Amino acid sequence: MILYLDIFSGISGDMTLGAFVDLGVEAAWIEEHLTSLFAGFGLKTETVYRHHLKAVDLFVEVRDDQTSRQYTDIKKIIIESDLSEFVKEKSLEAFERIARAESAIHGHDMDHIHFHEIGGIDSMVDIIGSFLCVEKLGITRVVASKIPLGSGFIKCAHGRIPVPVPAVAAILKGVPVTGSDAKTEIVTPTGAAIAVTLAQEFGPIPEMEIQGVGYGAGKRDTGSGLPNLLRMVMGKPVEKSREDNERYRDLPEPEDPVFVIHTHLDDTSPEILGFVMELLLEQGALDVSYTPVQMKKNRPGTRIEVLTKPEDLHRLSDLVLAQTSSIGLRYFPCQRKVLKRELVYAKTSFGRIQVKKVYAPDHSHTLVPEYEVLKAIAMEKNLPLKDVYARVMAEANFLDTEGPKR
Repeated sequence: MILYLDIFSGISGDMTLGAFVDLGVEAAWIEEHLTSLFAGFGLKTETVYRHHLKAVDLFVEVRDDQTSRQYTDIKKIIIESDLSEFVKEKSLEAFERIARAESAIHGHDMDHIHFHEIGGIDSMVDIIGSFLCVEKLGITRVVASKIPLGSGFIKCAHGRIPVPVPAVAAILKGVPVTGSDAKTEIVTPTGAAIAVTLAQEFGPIPEMEIQGVGYGAGKRDTGSGLPNLLRMVMGKPVEKSREDNERYRDLPEPEDPVFVIHTHLDDTSPEILGFVMELLLEQGALDVSYTPVQMKKNRPGTRIEVLTKPEDLHRLSDLVLAQTSSIGLRYFPCQRKVLKRELVYAKTSFGRIQVKKVYAPDHSHTLVPEYEVLKAIAMEKNLPLKDVYARVMAEANFLDTEGPKR
């Protein structure tokens, strides 16, 4: 499913959860899944109308307002929970964005940032609850509109500060924003963190077949001519049109959908990484690749990317988590198009050898020798592999039609 965040009047945590409830996720279900992590709250919803548009106004009723949690406390709660890897990863990512922003603004160590400024339990309910809803609704792609910002000043514990507040401005670095006629804050740190963590891209609504629309209500009088609402539009990808099908009629059909798994590591030995790659391929991964990346605190690291069939997704994800130092990974579905191929035999000066016959979209074909076959010839004949490869490529033009195929 595709989700479009239509942020025409700002975004906050309660607006996000309210829109998910309006899309069909029951508030009681959210509360049930979160009370196993922490107590001291309840969820209440009301149906409201803004500019005659029906919406859900969600309230997080905090009963425990004495507990002060640091960033490290929240991480521990999430990591040790029974939440899925997706919900854990996204929740940790959102809280890290907030903690990093607050740390830079206040000059405090990130691990000791207190979250009372953004509600404590409120923010945990909003953030973790939002990612639970994404998972429950089967959403695999999220696109968001440009994010409008309010204007003016608001009062906080430290006095009057400008809108957008510094934490929001820091969290939205690199994200397209726009102005609005709102006279107050319309994007909260929690809302900004959820939007930036969820959305893979920002822009107009993507092509989809709409399945549902949800509205979450904000609580402030923004002074804007627009209703204080967040709209979510959920839909299915649109099938190819008849023209597209006609255009691609003669091309090879795409294989079944696959999943891409990836994670970043900065503390794993190269020997272990070599072993993990071999193990993943032995266990059925379609492909495994490593890419150098520069990670936080300027640490050089490695990005692991694994291509897998859907039925092997969770098994190979668990393998990565068990065999490396990763505490979380990302995965997402994608389509791939591959050329048709078959294994055949070709006549060469080394005898009949197995090659891949690969068909191009124009129905021409090429013959590609198998690496293991060439390696065996090179070892047997005591020849450089590059010489064996060159000879076979020059000679493998004639198929041995009587040779066995598989």
